[in-house]
Amino acid sequence: MDQVIDFIQGHLFDPMPLERLAKHISYSPSHFARLFKERTGLTPLYYVSSLRLSRAKDLLLKTDYTIRDISLEVGQQSLGTFTTRFTQRVGLTPSEFRQSRSVVGDQARQLQALDSWEDPAVQTPSSPAWSEVSGVIEPVLPFDGFVLVGLFAKPIPEGMPIHGTLLPRPGAFRFAGVRPGTYYLMATTLSWGMGAMDMLLPQTTLRTRARLPIEVGPSLPAPFQHALLHEPRPDDPPILISLPLLMNQFLSRMRG
Repeated sequence: MDQVIDFIQGHLFDPMPLERLAKHISYSPSHFARLFKERTGLTPLYYVSSLRLSRAKDLLLKTDYTIRDISLEVGQQSLGTFTTRFTQRVGLTPSEFRQSRSVVGDQARQLQALDSWEDPAVQTPSSPAWSEVSGVIEPVLPFDGFVLVGLFAKPIPEGMPIHGTLLPRPGAFRFAGVRPGTYYLMATTLSWGMGAMDMLLPQTTLRTRARLPIEVGPSLPAPFQHALLHEPRPDDPPILISLPLLMNQFLSRMRG
């Protein structure tokens, strides 16, 4: 799998049919697809499309290419389809994402000035049929910053989390009002000294993702979660959701 992941990253914009990836390590397509999903949590083609969207984020911030040019660069012939997929998985349109660089520094300063990080969105719900997910997040390396944590519908941090919040430091978290269903716990960190580009393109941040889904039943809390924030690994899916978008929504809730 390491060989395949290296191959994908080195040939990201080449045609990438499943048969070609399987042949690279002499596996049958079905056997390869099963093992790849066990390793990454994603199908091979979804993993490839995720890396391409991550590359589009880079191009939006680091070049003056038009959005149409970027769409073609990452292998998407239809500008409309590219814009729709980018918006669904990043949370902002390509234009909004490109423009967000000018506000992320101010958002970080507002967070740093908060007296309380008690998020009203994670309080106890009124419905007794809903449950909760709680746990603790610990880093493997020290850092001076905050944690973004969420429950996602897929094993990749994309789109808006079904439940999400910010923590002023690693430690305990709790989501109340979680409907019965299947969720994936993911988190990452941002340091106070980071520049806007690093916050928008979190490629080196500490992170964690649950290899196994969290199954939430009615009325009863899910098993306690113990997550370790680690350095990025080659098989980690990219963080597609715009972190400043989550920061802004958290600040809006705190302002009430």
